[in-house]
Amino acid sequence: MSSAFGSPPFACEYVVIAGGGGATKGNTAGAGGGGAGGYRANVPAESSGGGASAQSVLNLLAGVYSVIVGAGGAGSSNIATRGSSGASSTFDSVTTVGGGGGTGQSVGANAFSGGSGGGGSRNSTTGASGTSGEGRNGGDGTNTSNFGAGGGGGASVAGSNGTTSAGGNGGDGVSSSITGSAVTRAGGGGGSVGSGTQGTGGAGGGGDAESGNAGHGTDNSGGGGGGSSNGTGGSGGSGVVIFSLPAQAIATFSGGVTQTSAVVGVNKVYTVTAAGPTDTVTIG
Repeated sequence: MSSAFGSPPFACEYVVIAGGGGATKGNTAGAGGGGAGGYRANVPAESSGGGASAQSVLNLLAGVYSVIVGAGGAGSSNIATRGSSGASSTFDSVTTVGGGGGTGQSVGANAFSGGSGGGGSRNSTTGASGTSGEGRNGGDGTNTSNFGAGGGGGASVAGSNGTTSAGGNGGDGVSSSITGSAVTRAGGGGGSVGSGTQGTGGAGGGGDAESGNAGHGTDNSGGGGGGSSNGTGGSGGSGVVIFSLPAQAIATFSGGVTQTSAVVGVNKVYTVTAAGPTDTVTIG
């Protein structure tokens, strides 16, 4: 954690997670899970997404900084439509990519790439790619009996491949203790299967696949939505921006921001759960 002494520039630690990708309906077969929102962090001894190490120290002068929390991508019940990808989150110069939407049996197009990639299905079997330093790939679908679809990629683990008897599980997210206790975020959504075991969402807010309406990604975790075999695919969860400053620093937010704060050691940690494209934080 940064020092409580001195004046600007302030050493700032952060976790920035984009919105997770949505999933779709597989038309009585498999639909890939949505990928988790991209995950970037600079907390010492922790990780960013995609297996990357913590990013560089961020020193902030007194001033006004952008803060945006990305929305999750919508799920779909249209067998010819992929789930929507999530939206980016931003804090100062740090931007993460929204999770990729999953594809379904009747779509005929690959899942969307994103912070983490969406899962593949029967006709477009290859899972989509994640973004380097932010997340992992979606799992592959299978074009064989029951058409198990791939799980969405998580921030730390790729989505599992679908099989003839099961949808792939969503990949797990990354754990951080920036708020004072360990919390895992940015898990991928599970892939569905026509008949068999539905895929489960990855640790960190990924939604479970279902034969009916599938599970949504958890809001403010960037989790991907679960695929549905014959209902509505789950929507992705919204992202989050978490940052810490020395306790003597003052942070003032614009009117569209929803946030909470807590003192952790010598720092004050701010958790921003909603902020639009013109919102800011003023640090001084």
